[in-house]
Amino acid sequence: MHAMLNIAVRAARAAGNVIVRGYENRADLMTEAKGDNDFVTRIDKEAEQTIIHKIKQSYPEHSFVGEEGGIVDGDENFKWVIDPLDGTTNFIKGIPHFAVSIALLHKGKLDQAVVFDPLRGELFTASKGAGAQLNGYRVRCTKPRDLNGTVLATAFPFKRKENLGQYLNSFNQIFDQCGDVRRSGSAALDMAYVAAGRYDGFWEKGLKPWDMAAGTLLVQEAGGLVTDFDGGHESMRTGNVVCGGPKVVQSIVKSLKA
Repeated sequence: MHAMLNIAVRAARAAGNVIVRGYENRADLMTEAKGDNDFVTRIDKEAEQTIIHKIKQSYPEHSFVGEEGGIVDGDENFKWVIDPLDGTTNFIKGIPHFAVSIALLHKGKLDQAVVFDPLRGELFTASKGAGAQLNGYRVRCTKPRDLNGTVLATAFPFKRKENLGQYLNSFNQIFDQCGDVRRSGSAALDMAYVAAGRYDGFWEKGLKPWDMAAGTLLVQEAGGLVTDFDGGHESMRTGNVVCGGPKVVQSIVKSLKA
């Protein structure tokens, strides 16, 4: 395992311990609203600080950007992008589906990725050019010839409900072609599941870099494609992402453009 990936795994596991303890005692979460239907708990904040602390022990000069305001200036050539608890609403409600997401950008390019599901003990990892793994075993994206029979994942625009009409038009076209669609509440796990071949594809609008950074590298290293809604390479900038095997991505993008 790459040295920096190994440190990221340690940090993810440490954060996972914080999350599991909090999950077992959700009466003391101190939940706050960040925006419409967007929440943060003290566990999100504690997990993020745990990750930053663990990584800084080995790489004190690196820079960080975390969902909960954990911006740490440093060497911009090495920037860690962190979502300490992707799936906070699931966590608050006691739905056992959420994850820690950590990615490293080296000179602006994705280099290392970890998505860790602390309840299931599932560790998804990837290093640039070295493939993607689940608990140490190589994983690959599926590569269907079209959407027929595929199981896809998505998310509703719950933060911007005025976009629902446009979303449903695209959803109807995609749903008509595929086998079924799931909506889990964690983009990081959705993308990790695509990398592991559990889902055949995924699309979502309005994500932040920390939601998709680790998942993007996982999918790419598992042999899949990651694009924006136009089929380009601006998903991290636009927040609109499509991923999966080449034909699946092509079909989803076509439906999104229609």
